[in-house]
Amino acid sequence: MAGSATITASDVLELSEPLPLDGGQQLEGVRIAYEAYGQLNAARTNAIFVAHATTGDQHLASPHPITGKPGWWDRMVGPGKPIDTDRFYVLCANVIGGCMGSTGPSSLALDGKPYAMRFPVITVRDMVRAHVALLEALDIRTLHAIVGGSMGGMQALSLAANWPHIPERVLAIASTATMAAQNIAFQEVGRQAIMADPEWQGGDYYGTGRAPDSGLAVARMAAHITYLSEDSLTEKFGRRLQDREAKSFGFDADFEVESYLRHQGLAFTTRFDANSYLYITRAMSYFDLEEEQGGKLAEAFARTAAKFCVVSFDTDWLYPTQQSRKLVHVLSAAGAAVSFVELSAPFGHDSFLLDVPALDRVVTGFLSQ
Repeated sequence: MAGSATITASDVLELSEPLPLDGGQQLEGVRIAYEAYGQLNAARTNAIFVAHATTGDQHLASPHPITGKPGWWDRMVGPGKPIDTDRFYVLCANVIGGCMGSTGPSSLALDGKPYAMRFPVITVRDMVRAHVALLEALDIRTLHAIVGGSMGGMQALSLAANWPHIPERVLAIASTATMAAQNIAFQEVGRQAIMADPEWQGGDYYGTGRAPDSGLAVARMAAHITYLSEDSLTEKFGRRLQDREAKSFGFDADFEVESYLRHQGLAFTTRFDANSYLYITRAMSYFDLEEEQGGKLAEAFARTAAKFCVVSFDTDWLYPTQQSRKLVHVLSAAGAAVSFVELSAPFGHDSFLLDVPALDRVVTGFLSQ
């Protein structure tokens, strides 16, 4: 029976050299928080890097230190599981810009004060640049695979495009090569909700005893809706009332779905930093591999010999299947070995995090090739 993964290493790497950024700046004293599961083989060829999504972190298959909940992909990573820690050495790192140990806006700058809005705007490629520095520090020159869903898939594609010699396999799930205008719009709503909160204080809320929790909660509520499908919301909540027999004719949470969203928003504020949300969503909004290649997306993958697997879900309207199909056509045009599958699941974008046995089979099969 598949069991829980055992952490081989939970550590923070401090880079000895400044990290160059796409915006033209350099970030000094960069710290990268990561966890590792399983054992690296003698040839150092069995490493898999799992890249996390927007509000994830390095706690891939271990309990979260703040919430106490299982790791965000505990169902996928561990002994005998699709990403089998009896076979593979599995790494997951908190992205720079994050708030779980890697350098981000809540980190102390060289002057001993939190960066806050002095933190430079970063890109997905900057995140991956930090991952590459981690791999180099661990003397891992190639990856058996890089795996990621949503923003994690963007990181996987960016690695293949910009460091083509590193991954042998690339598994991008519910993701895209170019952030669409609709998604940029949703992310801007979230950022504006945070910055409109008086407690945001221009981003300098650290140490004041106040934080833009209301704005961050609204941002999370808006984003959470995009992660679900209409059918899943209807099945789970419908129009059922929350703890009452009739409508209140007020603005309390009359409906179960309203109460659910409020709970999700408030719970999020206990584990995530509002400024990190600004920076990470901005990095996603900027993500465009086609633009990086002067409008020729196929050229992004012309130098890699990696095998690709692209997975979409039929109820995902945030990163719909048509975006995955475009990516597959581009990969084929670049001469890459690519497989594609659209899976049926009722959960919307979040399907990659939930119990979808067909995804387990795809991941197992692709990593075993």
